[in-house]
Amino acid sequence: MAPGKITARIKKTLPVRGPQAPTLRELMRWYCLNTNTHGCRRIVVSRGRLRRFIWILLTLSAVGLILWQCAELLLNYYSASVSVTVQFQKLPFPAVTICNINPYKYSSMKDYLSELDKETKKALETFYGFSEGKTKVRRAAGDWNGTESLFFRHVPLLRFENSFRAATDLRSGRKRKVEGSVFHKDSSIVNSGDSNDIIGFQLCDANNSSECALYTFSSGVNAIQEWYKLHYMNIMAQIPLETKEELSYSADDLLLTCFFDGLSCDKRHFTRFHHPLHGNCYTFNSGENGTVLSTSTGGSEYGLQVVLYIDEADYNPFLVTSTGAKIIVHDQDEYPFIEDIGTEIETAAATSIGMHFTRSRKLSKPYSDCTETGADIPVENLYNKSYSLQICLHSCFQKAMVESCGCAQYAQPLPNGAEYCNYKKNPNWMYCYYRLHEKFVKEQLGCQQICKDACSFKEWALTTSIAQWPSTVSEDWMLRVLSWDKGQKINKKLNKTDLANLMVFYKDLNERFISENPANTLVILLSNFGGQLGLWMSCSVVCVIEIIEVFFIDSFSIVMRRQWQKAKKWWNHRKRDETGKPPEVGDAEQQGHDNPACSDEDLPTFNTALRLPLPQEGHPPRTPPPNYSTLRLETAFTEQLPDTLEAGQH
Repeated sequence: MAPGKITARIKKTLPVRGPQAPTLRELMRWYCLNTNTHGCRRIVVSRGRLRRFIWILLTLSAVGLILWQCAELLLNYYSASVSVTVQFQKLPFPAVTICNINPYKYSSMKDYLSELDKETKKALETFYGFSEGKTKVRRAAGDWNGTESLFFRHVPLLRFENSFRAATDLRSGRKRKVEGSVFHKDSSIVNSGDSNDIIGFQLCDANNSSECALYTFSSGVNAIQEWYKLHYMNIMAQIPLETKEELSYSADDLLLTCFFDGLSCDKRHFTRFHHPLHGNCYTFNSGENGTVLSTSTGGSEYGLQVVLYIDEADYNPFLVTSTGAKIIVHDQDEYPFIEDIGTEIETAAATSIGMHFTRSRKLSKPYSDCTETGADIPVENLYNKSYSLQICLHSCFQKAMVESCGCAQYAQPLPNGAEYCNYKKNPNWMYCYYRLHEKFVKEQLGCQQICKDACSFKEWALTTSIAQWPSTVSEDWMLRVLSWDKGQKINKKLNKTDLANLMVFYKDLNERFISENPANTLVILLSNFGGQLGLWMSCSVVCVIEIIEVFFIDSFSIVMRRQWQKAKKWWNHRKRDETGKPPEVGDAEQQGHDNPACSDEDLPTFNTALRLPLPQEGHPPRTPPPNYSTLRLETAFTEQLPDTLEAGQH
């Protein structure tokens, strides 16, 4: 028989795998078993239809994603188009709150403050020799003995000696011993008296007269002003809110002219709110009606321009020492803390305020200790505005004030069920307030530890410039026109010291946004893991899934199957011992699954059969492999081939 025919018959009998495989099916099977593409191999060697279906689905999904991403990359690579975006944006105009520095008209408040003003003038006359219409001569303390001094009786003004062991009562002129903690407040006003004169007052606990605090000032003016403010707040706390709104300035009183974005505006564009320390304040663009104005052009001509009537002649001479107005730029949802961060506007001047808008956002936990809405802060918001650190601190102090002193401090909103302090109902409130405020400043109340910064906030950076207004050449006609515009509401010609010109505008429409982003995200983490696995082990996502399947699922199955076989074997041995029958041979043993030469995944082929191990003597395998060590025809074929019959006949 020809050698070629014999080789062909052998290849037909034994399947040949590899690049020489006779069919596409065998070629694909060989590729899947030998390729480095893990998904294809798992499709072939996986047992069970469900596993095979899952691997087919994963492999096809991966192929689809690869084709899609490659197509996107090719399209972007060969694309030569250029896109240019021009965007005109409108910035929301902030809320602008304006307050007169003088909170209430002095002419309307005289009935409430007449006694306090009299005693204040007496104190000034005693210390400075001040007297209206008279020369500067100090008044003797004994001149007060015939008058009733209600306010000095509650909080007497004292001149302290250097040792702070003794002090002289300015009203009676008597010396007395004083005890208590000393709190000295520096003065910005130069002392006009002797360098050894230290003026202040003593506050004691009404329930324990030995508990006292001494508040001293290097200037008698500052001491008298602080003393005046204490009694002033005590008086104002007893006046109803409706009455105080009538005593303060109306929108017609404060506003003379108004322009916004080149168009005229009036008091209807302003919203009134009452501030305890600044009286009636007016907010432009408050958004109360749901509409927030915006501007699409920068520059002073397209912002807010107002002329304010200050009315310096109606100022309280003891409460405020400067003339003008205070403004604050804020968001519509923010409370205007004008007493903390307000900007003062001068009279007889044009004040231009240019703004830059910045939005900031910080990441909350675990990146920073900020709060989103303040809902996680155990402090009640008393201002009915969006959360801020200042709102939290002021609300926390007011809460501590109500709990410790039994009443609320006048300069902050009133909590539910509380009332403002006055020494008719709360004779101890002044001492309690000063001691509590001292703890607050030293961060001993715990408010600074409880309150947190807001994660997101808006900020307007202000640039202020001032020019003389009106000019000398235009002063005459401008004041006449403004007096005519004011109409019959005043019976005199306006003075330039009663007027203030204010302009608030965007310097440009560039909005700056500052945000925090995490340096490490889940995507970056997976990318780093993928880079390390690919660099050191040439591993992909499919490889990871394969590892999970083999080392976890399959390993667990094998362990459980071994345990089940051991348990079954133990049970059979126990049953055999009880019945005395010989052990039964299992199906696995009959099929020779314990033969190390057999493999479920890679069956013997023509090329691998010759490398199979020979049977050991005395212990032949139950499923011996075919013996292809010789090509003798009598062992390889059961019937004689036709071509050999023809050769034998010849």
